[in-house]
Amino acid sequence: MADSQSVSGRLRLAAPYSYRGDPAVPAFPDDKALVVFDGVCVLCSGFARFILKRDRDFAFRLTTAQSPLGQALYRHYGLDTRAFETNLVLVQGRPYVKLDSLAATGERLGGVWRGLGLLRLLPRAIADWLYD
Repeated sequence: MADSQSVSGRLRLAAPYSYRGDPAVPAFPDDKALVVFDGVCVLCSGFARFILKRDRDFAFRLTTAQSPLGQALYRHYGLDTRAFETNLVLVQGRPYVKLDSLAATGERLGGVWRGLGLLRLLPRAIADWLYD
């Protein structure tokens, strides 16, 4: 697996909706944000429950990283498909991982949760270290 610095950098450079052109990624409705999380990890499942509880506008869809769609998206973005070291959040076709995934989720949830967007102000090395 590539180190988190190169993966984060590559994801930031990915074209929006790049997965649509990948025949290995099954078609899915992408009109809402998609959260791909480790369905076995207690913390990750807690993150999914956190979103579901607060998603009053029904702005999110969720799937596990172990699902066929989750596996295809992790492969598409060069993420490890066995050791799920990060959530993957797609918002308007753009991928976010690590603390950026929390920031993107908070911004999408709105209200006080928009404050999570401030996480993007942290230097990448510190943000990735905190997430890990």
